[in-house]
Amino acid sequence: MQVSVHYYAAARELAGCESSTFEFDAESVEQAVFRRAVTERFPSLTAFLERMRLAVNGDFVAESEAIRDGDRVDVLPPVAGGSSVLLCKVSDEEISLDEVRKAVEHPSAGGICIFHGVVRDNADGKDVARLDYEAHESLAEKEMRRVLESVLVQHPGARLAAVHRVGKLRIGDVAVCVAASAPHRQEAFAACHEAIDRIKETVPLWKKEWGPDGEAHWVNLEG
Repeated sequence: MQVSVHYYAAARELAGCESSTFEFDAESVEQAVFRRAVTERFPSLTAFLERMRLAVNGDFVAESEAIRDGDRVDVLPPVAGGSSVLLCKVSDEEISLDEVRKAVEHPSAGGICIFHGVVRDNADGKDVARLDYEAHESLAEKEMRRVLESVLVQHPGARLAAVHRVGKLRIGDVAVCVAASAPHRQEAFAACHEAIDRIKETVPLWKKEWGPDGEAHWVNLEG
């Protein structure tokens, strides 16, 4: 099996390269085996690698997760000053757009991209009177933070914030707000786009659409 490895920040300087390729005589290897192979090739990483996080195929993984043929592994040093996820919450209160924007502002941010997901009055050709959003009480914020952190693996210079609203929402209400800042606008656009797409794909939030006649259905649950 063959694995592509990419090094960031201090890991890159210690390894002396941005990326390398490893081959193993197995269909998969444990992370401990992988780390040992990295330190054997780059002894300068030996004292630090255990404190560095691994991301596989653009996502953080548990230590028990094996590495497989064709995987891309990113070696990430500890983040200075903590996570670049500045705000991440699910709330039944009206979203403060200023709060989300200010969370990612900083002097080195040359671009800030903000996405507002707004309740509209129609869906799939039918009128919509309101939406009900429901979230898993303990997993939604955890998963949303995991999503934002995985986006930062691909956009390490960005900062992210996201708030999703739950409860009964009227037409025109903001259901979700995601903000991304970065040194340049292209990075901010890309990080914001990727973050909202992944939030919609994996965070345990459910949407119920109500029509003017009082009929309702859960979105994506109709067969």
